Amino acid sequence: MIWIVAIVLVLAWPSSEGASLGIKAVRWAADPWNTLPKIPEPLPMGLGDDGDAVAAHDEQEAEYYRLTAASWTIRTRLRFKAIEDPLPASTQRQVLTGFGILSALGVWRLGVRGRPGYR
Repeated sequence: MIWIVAIVLVLAWPSSEGASLGIKAVRWAADPWNTLPKIPEPLPMGLGDDGDAVAAHDEQEAEYYRLTAASWTIRTRLRFKAIEDPLPASTQRQVLTGFGILSALGVWRLGVRGRPGYR
């Protein structure tokens, strides 16, 4: 039981910058060679008049949507590649700390019941 709690804490604990180890592992599993395209960011306001930049952006966007329409496997991989931590890092740390403390108390309490002479 305690090993499961420790693994969950290690995988879900957010780093100081970036995502948690579990999220990084899911992203890597979805695209280990970094070959899938990312959805392009919206065009900045100043590039609206640059026809070449708009055409390049539209081409990247069309390729992304062509891949998502091609197969559900690629669509799922693209979703997993773009996954983020569900909570802000500070909130996630607080929740995981509470989970760890409650789990430790539960394991300790279960250990007390197993002792001889406990009623």
